Amino acid sequence: MIVEIELTLVSIIQGVALTFLIENGRHVISIQQAAFWPNLAAGLLVILVFWSRSVLHIITMIRWPLEFGHNFLYFTCALFEALLFTQLNNPQAWFVFGSIYSAMGWALFSYDLRLLHARERDSAGPVSNRLYALVTRDQLRNIRVLLPAIFFLNLICAICIHARPDFFLARHGHIWLGLGQLAAFAIYLFYVVRFYTKIAPLLAEARQEWRGGM
Repeated sequence: MIVEIELTLVSIIQGVALTFLIENGRHVISIQQAAFWPNLAAGLLVILVFWSRSVLHIITMIRWPLEFGHNFLYFTCALFEALLFTQLNNPQAWFVFGSIYSAMGWALFSYDLRLLHARERDSAGPVSNRLYALVTRDQLRNIRVLLPAIFFLNLICAICIHARPDFFLARHGHIWLGLGQLAAFAIYLFYVVRFYTKIAPLLAEARQEWRGGM
């Protein structure tokens, strides 16, 4: 029941975010606005990353009882995600909100460590231990490396635009920053999909252990 609630919640949240992206994306579709197309593509990747990471958390960590703090952070992330999508054609604000959104994702990963530790304690078994060793390693990699890297990428891009508006705004140099951000999100999404394919067989076996332990 809890898994179904969580999956429904995250799908609705990202559906709302997609609505914001579509509504604001229609303003940058023309050829004259082509410099902002990387932001539009990056926005789609943001939705795919958030949804796929949320699903991974749900199928590996979430059980009864319902965790309100975890879900409150989902809503907070969704707020800044929607605000990010309102800034598609405002390069400096785009990267400012991108850094805030990344910081909220960073906080969510850090908060979910307590859920992960709880699952490690109540899911003892050889397959479960292997599964949660991989999940813990991935969680710490995100907290220590990947999310900080995305946060500082956005922050540095915002600082660069503020310091050199003559190049990044007047001459549309921000397109190179947008392409760099787009590449970073694409690489991260590829990482998420690879991680899922790695843990999927273990997850199926671990669920058999969990059922046997009930």
